[in-house]
Amino acid sequence: MIPIIDEIRCTGCGGCIEICPPQAIEMREEKAFIDAELCEECGFCAAHCPTNAITVPFPMSSETV
Repeated sequence: MIPIIDEIRCTGCGGCIEICPPQAIEMREEKAFIDAELCEECGFCAAHCPTNAITVPFPMSSETV
C-alpha cells in the first residue's frame, strides 16, 4: 500500500526524502509528497518520520483467527 502523508503533522524536515530508496518523495509547498508511480511500498519513510506524519494503510483482514 502506498504510504499516506498527514500534511498537518509533516514538518517538511526532508528525512523521508533521504531514506526513500526509489526517490519517490519530493517536497511540494514545504510538505512531503509521494509519487505513487515510483513508490515501492517499502515503508522506510513511515518508519523514519520523526513526527509520525507518514503511515502505511494496511488492509483489514477478513479472516478470523
